[in-house]
Amino acid sequence: MKLLYGTGNAAKVSVMRQRLSGLDLELVSLQDLEAEGKALPEIAEDGASLLENAKEKALAYYRAFQVPVFSCDSGLYIEGIPEEEQPGIHVRRVRGKCLTDEEMMQYYSGLAKKYGDLRARYRSAICLVLDEEHVHPAMEENMASHPFLITSRPHRDGIRKKGFPLDCLSVDISTGKYYYDMDDAQMEQLEVETGFLEFLQKYLDG
Repeated sequence: MKLLYGTGNAAKVSVMRQRLSGLDLELVSLQDLEAEGKALPEIAEDGASLLENAKEKALAYYRAFQVPVFSCDSGLYIEGIPEEEQPGIHVRRVRGKCLTDEEMMQYYSGLAKKYGDLRARYRSAICLVLDEEHVHPAMEENMASHPFLITSRPHRDGIRKKGFPLDCLSVDISTGKYYYDMDDAQMEQLEVETGFLEFLQKYLDG
């Protein structure tokens, strides 16, 4: 089965391919479709919630390409900061500007300098569209990340992972390690895609 992952983030596609490697499907990306000369639809992503944005994207890509597709949307929620500075669904957009990876790192490290290390968590939503009659949105607890810290001090080695700009500031609470210093087994416990895998198995295996 061919399944489209409706995201323009190549890093997320790579991670998801690893997570879904045990399923009998071919995961294709928007970049794959662009390489075939197909035009991508413009999507506003102006929903009032993560679930609305995930559904909007998945339906738009299904209608454009007529293949089963899933899209996700994530929000960042930080404890102890004023509501007006809470990123929520606008993780990358600040005061109307869409930030680059480097700008995101600078902005969130600045918040940590202002308030101290930030205890944060990602919440995620997903929508799978098999056809117009079978649209499956979900936002479950097992699609959320474990709480972690965002620090003002970037990883000492200056490592940057394209598409995941906050990983260089992210510290695991239980071990005190930067994400970049954790081994694969430790990071496996932190992945939010575990819930996504269970969700996709539920509908694709049926």
